[in-house]
Amino acid sequence: MRTDPKGSIVHDNPSPPEAMTYREGTYVIDTRSGRMAQVMGTVGPRVQLRRPGGGREWEVTPVALRLATREERAVVSGCAECVALRAAQRQAVDEGGTQQAVEATTAVRRHVREVHA
Repeated sequence: MRTDPKGSIVHDNPSPPEAMTYREGTYVIDTRSGRMAQVMGTVGPRVQLRRPGGGREWEVTPVALRLATREERAVVSGCAECVALRAAQRQAVDEGGTQQAVEATTAVRRHVREVHA
């Protein structure tokens, strides 16, 4: 630490910028493997991910993620039913109804597994 000419404290080693945080349900790319995933939640400083349509979860640090592009998301959400199911899911999550959010998320995953797998 040192002081500038005005007497303000200047940190020689500023803390790194905080990593991006992602909302549950957001499609991201795990940059370590290139896999598309959906954010399931966080545990401490780590983000829990799962492949679209379900499967085993894995954890990564937020700095290893980037948002999926529109083109990458279109692979998963290219059909009209996907769009409608995801809109219902977003509405249920936004309105805070846990049971409705769980049911909507389950419907999205079931559809992706059965139709797009």
